[in-house]
Amino acid sequence: MPVTDRMPTAGRLAAALCLAAVAFYASEVFKPLMPPQTAFGYFTIVNIVLGLLCGWFVTGTRLGRGYNECIGAGLTGMAALVFWALFLQSLNEMLKLALRKRYDGPVEGLVAIFEIAIDFGAYMLDGYLIGVLIVGGLLTGFVGEWVSRRWS
Repeated sequence: MPVTDRMPTAGRLAAALCLAAVAFYASEVFKPLMPPQTAFGYFTIVNIVLGLLCGWFVTGTRLGRGYNECIGAGLTGMAALVFWALFLQSLNEMLKLALRKRYDGPVEGLVAIFEIAIDFGAYMLDGYLIGVLIVGGLLTGFVGEWVSRRWS
């Protein structure tokens, strides 16, 4: 990786901000899909930070290669965001349950992370939410590429 790939660019910043905005909106769309008694806490804030990080490190590093490549860059960033959001939110839920003595050992807790992630993933199987994520990933890629070409 050349040293210039680690430098901050306008395209990276645009991709990070776009993916954070998509993460905020998708989080708000996701909340009504969960059971009514769900306490979300820092759910949206964590997802926004993940959107910033995935936009900067995943999508932002793949910009500047043309508009055909930006489609893959945006969708890859969105897939990374969904993966890390599911993992961290599942880890958080497992830790809550572990503090209530729900698990007999650490291996049972680690397995529970993936079970909880599958449950959360099942709630995500909503057409509108999937559309928001796909369109948001595409727009993130296009906006990031446009900014990358405009201000590079």
